[in-house]
Amino acid sequence: MSGLHAQIQTAEGWAVEGTVLTVTDMTGQQVARAVSDAKGAVDTSPLPPGVYTAVLTAAGYNPVARTAQIGSDGTGSLGEIPLQPAAGSVELPPPGPWTIDPMHSTVVATARHLGIASIRARFSDVSGRITVRRPPEQSTVHAEIKAASLDSGIKMRDDHLRSPEFLDVDAFPTIAFESTGLRQRSADKWTLLGELTLHGERRAVELDLSYGGWGPDPWGGVRAAFHAEAQLHRNDFAINYNAMVRAGVAAVGTTVKIEIDVELVQGESLPPM
Repeated sequence: MSGLHAQIQTAEGWAVEGTVLTVTDMTGQQVARAVSDAKGAVDTSPLPPGVYTAVLTAAGYNPVARTAQIGSDGTGSLGEIPLQPAAGSVELPPPGPWTIDPMHSTVVATARHLGIASIRARFSDVSGRITVRRPPEQSTVHAEIKAASLDSGIKMRDDHLRSPEFLDVDAFPTIAFESTGLRQRSADKWTLLGELTLHGERRAVELDLSYGGWGPDPWGGVRAAFHAEAQLHRNDFAINYNAMVRAGVAAVGTTVKIEIDVELVQGESLPPM
């Protein structure tokens, strides 16, 4: 049996997942805390009868406070609670499909070299699509990178990185990402959850996602921009090359930082340029 119930939604009626409901008694003591689910529903455990203060907070929205009455059966309801965007919150892209523009998108991987410097490699061939939905947590992301498009600026090194000792691009030509969830942390920052397929291995990953905004472009289209970062461990993807150039020092470190900058064009496909 639940205690205090509320249904959290936007002004347009979309559910708001991740809203925190905090309940305090008349002395200000916290007596319950719960988080809304994917349908915007939130329920505390049963509470003693009486009058309480309920505060609802969600990233990107103004907080809401309500007085709650709990009956003799330990339950009560706040009904539907609409949340308003916080001042200064960013305007999200319109719902629908958005296509990655590879000419204005970059994926950069950085790894330590010899324990004292860094190697930066850019993947130039990236494609995919984002489907923006309301609420935004229901949006989806699919992206692909051609592994052979790696370019660190030195051909001999690139050939080695493409070889079976590292990416093995002939056997595994595509690096793919498929989203599984999205959590808002602030007005323009999110955590993007997904599964990355690399070198024949599929692993769950989390990306720190920043939203840059959206607007018209000079060619009559509409664009949106995002930046994402993640830390990967190459051993998780069975990339175990560990050539030693001196005792205890690997040529390429096991941790790789990924930085992604993408521009997306509104629509199912890229317009002719």
